[in-house]
Parts: sequence; structure tokens; C-alpha cells
Amino acid sequence: MKKKAKQIAALSCVILLVLLYVATLIVSLLDFPGSEKLFAACLLATVGLPILLWIYIWAIGIWIDRKKSAEEAAEASADDVTEETE
Repeated sequence: MKKKAKQIAALSCVILLVLLYVATLIVSLLDFPGSEKLFAACLLATVGLPILLWIYIWAIGIWIDRKKSAEEAAEASADDVTEETE
């Protein structure tokens, strides 16, 4: 994955985390039916969002590395075939 794509993903995660902190603060100060569940969901998302982003970036990195390896192997195989025919 390109460095710029990782930076965009990280920046969007930071923005979402700030919004979650604000939402958590507002929900903790207000008292309405179901606010306990919303507060718990905000806390869970605050922990889960960075973990999910890390897993996403890690998985995409592995997928891209495998794709590059397969392309390099295909190119090497094509080079071998070209050398044999010459």
C-alpha cells in the first residue's frame, strides 16, 4: 500500500476518534433512554476502530506483497521461456 494511502487512513481514523470522544462526552452528560448502550458503543468503537484500521492496513499489505510476488514469479517464468526460445 502506498504511504499516502496509509496516511489518509490514519488521518481519517484520528478524525473519527476525535468525533467519538466528543460523542462519548456528550452521551455521558445527557440522560435519555438508551444512553447507557450508546455510551458503551462509543467506548467499544474507541477501542475497536484503531484495531480494525491496523488489521485492514496489515491485510492489504500482505495481499499486495503476495500480488507483487506472483507478478515477479510470472515475469521470471516468462524470461525463462524467452531465453529457451532464443
